Amino acid sequence: MNAVQERLTTPDDIAWFDLVEGIEFKLFFASKETGRWTVLLRCQPGSSFPRHRHLGAGEYYVVKGKMEYRMGVAVEGTYGYEPLDVIHEHTAFSEYTELYFTNHGAVVFLDDEDNVTSILDHSLLTELSNG
Repeated sequence: MNAVQERLTTPDDIAWFDLVEGIEFKLFFASKETGRWTVLLRCQPGSSFPRHRHLGAGEYYVVKGKMEYRMGVAVEGTYGYEPLDVIHEHTAFSEYTELYFTNHGAVVFLDDEDNVTSILDHSLLTELSNG
């Protein structure tokens, strides 16, 4: 049986990995049983995520910097909740930002006709972080 093991990890023990141009992540946890994943994102000024839909609810905390998206501007110290099926047209980081983020499923990136262009989920994050 491959039960999930209890863990205690400091961020310094985890390497940064590229996600998209200007955005890196540290993978804290990824569950193949539930699809939940938790990352720390490091977003450079001018970086962004394109149009996407959450196929699982997400929660975030802005550790430093700010994130701009359809709900407004989330500055340092802001907590946010993103429900299942919400679509974000554009998520931008105008300044250096660190964002703690947990999603309870996949995030699918969409073109203008709602066609899926890529999928961000627990398995992709695990693959990227294993090199």
